[in-house]
Amino acid sequence: MSQIADISKVDAKTHIIIKGARLHNLKNIDVVIPRNKLVVITGLSGSGKSTLAFDTLYAEGQRRYVESLSAYARQFLGRLEKPQVDYIKGISPAIAIEQKVVSRNPRSTVGTVTEIYDYLKLLFARVGKTYSPVSGKLVMRHKISDVVDFVMNQGADSKALVTVKLKEKNLPSRQAGDRTLSKQLELLNQGGFSRVITAEGIQKITDLDLKKIKKNAEISLLVDRIIVQKNDEDLLNRISDSVQTAFYEGGGECDVIIEDVKNKSTTHHFSNLFEMDGISFEEPSVNFFSFNNPIGACKTCEGFGSIIGVDPDLVIPNKSASVFDNAVVCWNGEIMSKYKNELLKSAHKFNFPVHKPIVDLTKAQYKLLWEGNSHFEGINAFFKMLEKETYKIQYRVMLARYRGKTSCPDCEGTRLRKDANYVKVGEKCLRDIILMPVAEAQVYFKNLKLSVTDEKISKRLLIEINNRLQYLMDVGLNYLSLNRVANTLSGGESQRINLATQLGSSLVGSLYILDEPSIGLHSRDTERLIKVLRELQRQGNTVIVVEHDEEIMRAADVLIDIGPEAGTGGGRLVFQGKHADLVKSKESYTAKYLTKQLEIKVPASRRKFKEFIEVKNVSENNLKNVSVKFPLNALCCVTGVSGSGKSTLVKKALVPRLQKYLDGFYANVEHASIISGSLKQLKQVEYVDQNPIGRSSRSNPATYTKAYDEIRTLFSEQGLAKLRGYKAGHFSFNVDGGRCEMCQGEGTITVEMQFMADIQLPCESCKGKRFKADTLEILYKGKSIADILDMTIDGAITFFSGDDENRIAVKIVDKLKPLQDVGLGYVHLGQSSSTLSGGEAQRIKLATFLGMGGSNNSVLFVFDEPTTGLHFHDVSKLLKSFDALIAKGHSIIVIEHNLDVIKCGDWVIDLGPESGDEGGYIVFEGTPEGLVANKKGYTAKYLKEKL
Repeated sequence: MSQIADISKVDAKTHIIIKGARLHNLKNIDVVIPRNKLVVITGLSGSGKSTLAFDTLYAEGQRRYVESLSAYARQFLGRLEKPQVDYIKGISPAIAIEQKVVSRNPRSTVGTVTEIYDYLKLLFARVGKTYSPVSGKLVMRHKISDVVDFVMNQGADSKALVTVKLKEKNLPSRQAGDRTLSKQLELLNQGGFSRVITAEGIQKITDLDLKKIKKNAEISLLVDRIIVQKNDEDLLNRISDSVQTAFYEGGGECDVIIEDVKNKSTTHHFSNLFEMDGISFEEPSVNFFSFNNPIGACKTCEGFGSIIGVDPDLVIPNKSASVFDNAVVCWNGEIMSKYKNELLKSAHKFNFPVHKPIVDLTKAQYKLLWEGNSHFEGINAFFKMLEKETYKIQYRVMLARYRGKTSCPDCEGTRLRKDANYVKVGEKCLRDIILMPVAEAQVYFKNLKLSVTDEKISKRLLIEINNRLQYLMDVGLNYLSLNRVANTLSGGESQRINLATQLGSSLVGSLYILDEPSIGLHSRDTERLIKVLRELQRQGNTVIVVEHDEEIMRAADVLIDIGPEAGTGGGRLVFQGKHADLVKSKESYTAKYLTKQLEIKVPASRRKFKEFIEVKNVSENNLKNVSVKFPLNALCCVTGVSGSGKSTLVKKALVPRLQKYLDGFYANVEHASIISGSLKQLKQVEYVDQNPIGRSSRSNPATYTKAYDEIRTLFSEQGLAKLRGYKAGHFSFNVDGGRCEMCQGEGTITVEMQFMADIQLPCESCKGKRFKADTLEILYKGKSIADILDMTIDGAITFFSGDDENRIAVKIVDKLKPLQDVGLGYVHLGQSSSTLSGGEAQRIKLATFLGMGGSNNSVLFVFDEPTTGLHFHDVSKLLKSFDALIAKGHSIIVIEHNLDVIKCGDWVIDLGPESGDEGGYIVFEGTPEGLVANKKGYTAKYLKEKL
């Protein structure tokens, strides 16, 4: 169905009604979306899905919210433009969950973003118990009521003596100063105290010969003598006053001696100081556990978790070697080898295994290697020696070689002050909990046993903590730790964390708009994601998902297909209805791929390869000392469930090691034990991610691919331009000359409205063309420079292709053709880079590399989920681009979950079998057919259907 028959008859209470949406490439379409349903919007990349979902629906929901606030409040919020629609009815408060990294703040973690950490801080502050690190005993502060209760709980007619110990060498704060014990007793007598307890028993102070009292004599001041009587109100008050006095005179400490009816006496010590074993402890509070607060932050790293120090990976680059085999590279050489020899000679005295690979050492042995003992100086002491002697240039150079960002040694990356680890809830301190994977933390809290009082205090906190941990499990993030820094997460992980946070907020009646939540998810986890989306819907919300995943499309209550093509060929409502009815649509590419009219075919043969790069003994993060071969001149797919170690293997092991080799870093180190293979064949490694190609509004596809340089040169060679003396720079909107100076080449002027959204108006001088009138008089084939920038890439290629005799026009086509090949023909040449999606930015980078030379400059391309934002039809184009790169002599490695890409790969490296600690193993290396035949791992199970 393309348009709604009569939109005016639809009830806005049960539907969201969009009338006449015409932003970007939308063709004045009417869309009716049922409320409280799971709705999937699909279509080719660039067809208008995101424009409808985010730039129209979400933007209007946000604008209405902001407009509902006071004029004073609005001035502090972002300025929001009204979407280009006739009207939108029935819209709820809108929440967008996009594929953006949640936070770039280095202090932001998974725990803080999901608010779990806030509840943990409260839990530890309210029910945490402090234990002495010396004796392991519970540290307690006694209140006056504790002592009173203790005395009153003794048997009737028992005698209780409230006393304070006096010692000259350790006088409490109340008795501080240079007073002797004799002088102090004299003052106490004057203060109204009359008796003390000595070795001889209870005596009057006046009966003592104060001059003869020895320095170390044990004397206790007797504050009060009490005979316990039950239900005596006056006695309670008296005991309370006496204990208060005793605490005051004893500097926070007092003793109660109980004599029972059989004249047996026992002494009980009480203290209102938070002390134990001679250590004064900080009382737990919320700020005490906050690394964003000066009170709780680690003093060494100030709450960042990392410092600039000695990088362990540079000191011991090859963890498969032993100390004997020169694993500690800073101890190599004639002079420095004495430190290694010192360890080798004394190792037998403390059973240190010098022949064991570093990776196989226990945590205690590895720690000993760094910290040393009485028999040898550890690595830390070695670097301290270098720091003391930095006046020697060779030592300064050596220090610089091993410096890097490293985990804080004091807090071990947890950001908290050391003594926060003395506070425990159950058997674990806060550091232990935030370092656990989410799955482990969930088990811990489910089995947590607390006292009756603590259970009542923490009941609501534990409900919130358990719920949020469960939501993280539901969205497939069970392998993350709460201490994981938010800016190290992928876009898909960030989006799913946002989703888990929204589930925790339990909002009702809202409109949730999600941008491809399946990104970064293995097919195994998609089913769990669908349950989460259904849970959001069941809570009474409308869930709209922009998605290309087949499973999520099938699960939708309503499917909306925008298209049929991308760019100017899209923007129409091609289909709306249930998944089962999609087969009736003749225009929809989605329908054609789902019904197998079109399909991405399995290659007739796999590429054979002889050359490869091998990385050895990788133990970063959860990888279990793996060694892997990556083929060259082939398409290699790295697969596995989310959190199995794919990104660690490629981004943290392969790319940095290869880069270091290409930069000459391994010239003095035996690199073959770290990275080996056909290294000389590669000249460059390119990591192609989804970061924007430019944040400036002036950056665009034409400038990024350098096609605009040729276009400006072409215009400068026109007859009228030569006559006027215009050079290529005259046609730039970034420098003075031919650009419009009123808007400085922007094409728009921003009018600031103090209490309303800023208004973007076309420049009055150039009418949005960006250039002066005389610049626009220079024409090429009847088109001005502004007309060229307004063309789509498809249109520009057609336009410039007609002039084969013009060498510059041919160059322009050559530079734009790769953009068309990767499916970006719908993008305008002058479209601002800030408006491009992550997937579009990645494909523009790919297109730039497609324009590079042949095999004399062999490059290894690494792509991180290049299918993000791609429809089946776009994936087909992407695979053709990959083939073109490999045909030019390059090599490709993709980290991918998309089964269509995996089935077209020449080689598959499957990691797993699970995520987190249960992952990190190589499940399989070989062809896709071999993976399916192997039957191990989840990828084999789902790939079987595609082959």
